Amino acid sequence: MMAARGFQLDWSFAQFCNVAHLNSTALREALYAQFPTLDPDWGSLYEDKKRLYLELLGTGRVELMPGVAPLLKALEKKGIRRCVATNSLHEQIVQIRSQVPLLDSIPHWITREQYSKPKPDPECYLKAIQLYGQKGDRIIGFEDSIRGLQALRQTPALPVLICSSHHPLLEMAADGSLVHYESFEQIPENQLV
Repeated sequence: MMAARGFQLDWSFAQFCNVAHLNSTALREALYAQFPTLDPDWGSLYEDKKRLYLELLGTGRVELMPGVAPLLKALEKKGIRRCVATNSLHEQIVQIRSQVPLLDSIPHWITREQYSKPKPDPECYLKAIQLYGQKGDRIIGFEDSIRGLQALRQTPALPVLICSSHHPLLEMAADGSLVHYESFEQIPENQLV
């Protein structure tokens, strides 16, 4: 999106995620701070970004994070209820699920069109709990973004943060109110299922 406008954005994927997942305005603010002459019509830029993201999804390179496949298989085998509550649009999720059939083992999906306030508001998680939770459930939520973690921490779910040990998100874990793993591969099966 930036290159099409003559700008060289040399961020790594991790840098992009750190900014884009911070809050709903962080990406816009960071881009305008770095490129003050960028087109001021953020709506147009954002639409291009969404379109290009869908094109990238269509290239067939979507993969699960390491350790997710065994976890999903174990959850399904044990009949544990599961749901995804995401800021992603339904159209994006359809593309992703078409490339990773194992994701179809998750029976319930709440996409951005199904709630009004995006993360860091907890609405999507609270909706998932209301629709699919039962009294006495041990509810666990996985997050890898600041916005998602902020949302999850406002619910009765145990937040499980998945990120490297050097990630800025870990500052939010300093009070001990969540569990942290560097990857899904580190999660002992007996702790979750």
